[in-house]
Amino acid sequence: MSSSRFRFVLDHPWQFAVRVVNGFRANQGFLLSGAVAYYTLLTIVPMFALILVGLSQIHETQGLLETLREYLVLITPSQADALIDQISAFVQNWKVVGLTGILILLFFSSLAFTSLESAMSVIFFHRVAIQRRHFLISAIIPYCYILLLAIGMLLVSTVSGSLHSLDAKSLTVLGNHWSLSGLETALLYLLGVGGEILLLTSLYLVMPVGKLSLRHALIGGITAALLWEVTRHILVWYFSTLSLVNVVYGAFATVVIILLTLEAAAIIVLLGAQVIAEYERIGSDSTATHGLQT
Repeated sequence: MSSSRFRFVLDHPWQFAVRVVNGFRANQGFLLSGAVAYYTLLTIVPMFALILVGLSQIHETQGLLETLREYLVLITPSQADALIDQISAFVQNWKVVGLTGILILLFFSSLAFTSLESAMSVIFFHRVAIQRRHFLISAIIPYCYILLLAIGMLLVSTVSGSLHSLDAKSLTVLGNHWSLSGLETALLYLLGVGGEILLLTSLYLVMPVGKLSLRHALIGGITAALLWEVTRHILVWYFSTLSLVNVVYGAFATVVIILLTLEAAAIIVLLGAQVIAEYERIGSDSTATHGLQT
């Protein structure tokens, strides 16, 4: 069946693209993306602040902040510094928050993943109709992702410290001297993109109910990551040259830019999920079946 689906996509790429777009519109994909972006905006500061508070007990804070900035450049490229300033201020004064405040931040830290799971359930409605996920599993998933992000940040921060020494070194090959200055930045960028691909792949594997092929999830993760790399550079250019957001919204411009950036990212993630969902549904309706037979 998998080969038949793949053949259908190759033979009818335009028809499949139309199915994806129509399915995305029928599922109100832009509305779902807006909801995911809104809850991600509520999540991003408390989640990373809590991660840094925990990791700062075993690692130097400044190195963690530099690593986090590399993360945030991939997510909100034009507003990473503003977010770092806010998170840094919280980390320096986290003890005044108290236990109740920490619990509240834990709740807000999970909202983005919870909203994304709900959006995925709409897109993969054909799975939800067959089986449902236990609510305790849904409650645990966000905190598993937070833990994985913390582990990833700690690893990248540790590797970054090792790579930092390369800037002052050079490599000699056949009598030619090559400076390793700047290699740290390139390697950290590649690590960030690799982590982005792994995160997106895991979202396609874990968030929808039911089992998805790792190969399909990886293809979706790579495609979404590459689309986002192109999109974020376009957004940086747009907000720095053509956008009137600063003029229109004034003091609120930072929040608006972050929200628009997150919504663009959410559209890419959910559109990738829609592609996977439509691929799974090939052959389950008369239109696709007719296409498979022709």
